[in-house]
Amino acid sequence: MRDSYFVAFNKTREIPLALRVANADTWALRMKGLLGRAGLEEGEALWIAPCAQIHMFFMKFSIDAVFLDKNNRVVRIFENLKPWRITPWVWGANGVLEMAAGASLGKAAIGDQIELKSRS
Repeated sequence: MRDSYFVAFNKTREIPLALRVANADTWALRMKGLLGRAGLEEGEALWIAPCAQIHMFFMKFSIDAVFLDKNNRVVRIFENLKPWRITPWVWGANGVLEMAAGASLGKAAIGDQIELKSRS
């Protein structure tokens, strides 16, 4: 992952969703995702776009996957997605925010507007 990070802020609920979001903005970074990691720190996440489906093959930990449409509205949430699972195709999804398991609980719901902004 790179040194440039941004913040995912839930505008609907007026709360931060993740404070240190890495951007998987190349084909290679999207393919790698979180593979090889032992976990995610509190407030840390990975943004993968474009993306409408993810797999958990070879992962070492569970995650929450928050799928957003092209307007950054939440269209689907998979909580506590365990290793060796695969999500169904999420119609309308443009990207996914991968967070530590339980990190999205109470911080995001379907229809919420998420703002992805640079840290400042």
